[in-house]
Amino acid sequence: MAATPVRFGIIGTGAIGQRRHIPECVANPDCQLVAVCDANAARVKEVAAQFGVKAYTDYQEMLEGEKLDAVVVCGPNTLHAQQTLDALKAGLHVLCEKPMATTREEAQAMIAAAQKSGKNLMIGHNQRLMPPHVRAKEILDSGRLGKVISFRTAFAHPGPEFWSVDNNANTWFFKKGVASLGVTGDLGVHKADLMRWLLGQEFTEVGGIITTLDKRYPDGTLIDIDDNAILTLKSDAGVVGTVTVSWTNYGAEDNWTVLYCEKGVLSIGTDPVWNVVVNYRNGDVEQHKVGEISTNVKQVSSGVIDLFVAEIKAGKPASINGEEGYKALNVILTAMEAAAAGKTLPIT
Repeated sequence: MAATPVRFGIIGTGAIGQRRHIPECVANPDCQLVAVCDANAARVKEVAAQFGVKAYTDYQEMLEGEKLDAVVVCGPNTLHAQQTLDALKAGLHVLCEKPMATTREEAQAMIAAAQKSGKNLMIGHNQRLMPPHVRAKEILDSGRLGKVISFRTAFAHPGPEFWSVDNNANTWFFKKGVASLGVTGDLGVHKADLMRWLLGQEFTEVGGIITTLDKRYPDGTLIDIDDNAILTLKSDAGVVGTVTVSWTNYGAEDNWTVLYCEKGVLSIGTDPVWNVVVNYRNGDVEQHKVGEISTNVKQVSSGVIDLFVAEIKAGKPASINGEEGYKALNVILTAMEAAAAGKTLPIT
């Protein structure tokens, strides 16, 4: 394992950059933050000064002007693909925020570019790294609950305008031409990835309602992107379940999952004290306190930067790679098509 730190450039100094990727990079002794980039000149200058690194407003100039090993791509959704492709072409490892892209073609091009470059492409699906989800996966894989029959899972918070550094309805998350996908791309893709991983199965069918109910632009008109969705899913092993995601939860943030199994029920994030609870069919109860799930209100380490760097330094391929990102994205893109058609569609 190389002793030198991985030299990072970060593209995007909005909320996810400032509150997660930059602090987690700085906190990791195997990382060296070298430069940050953002089209917002005032913002990037301020962030760069805070961390004592170089500021860029053009990511191509950063790629050409700095000796980097890796970049984090964490700006608006529609920019992910091209920035990732350019960084891979420059011979850099890439950690790309989810959704990895906004079309299947973009995602496939990113996967191909990573294969050609021989560099790691990791997608920021942090939910599978959260300690309660890791423990739940261990319990499911142990077989003591038998097979999973069905599930319910939800992710809901007040909306990205409250998380955005701009803190208003002008956030790029509400602009279809920049975000492309609404709450489905923001929160739904997290749940698609998490449930695939927990179950160890692929989803084969999806349907649902994807709609806009409450989020508005400053002029009072509804945003032209989805703010609520309820999806129905079926896996290749016959497990059925629902995914509920919302930007209009104006109370405490929801991020929970319940799996109904042959020998009991596994609940994650439903109890304020015990992160994981198992209620067995025979009446026995297991309670696990294993760490928190990061929320917009309370940031805990996502583990994404740590895993990304550890795999680079060990010479290992990315475990949450482009193919994993594609499968989660494909669930969401098919869900959008199914909702528009008003019927359940196969996921191919």
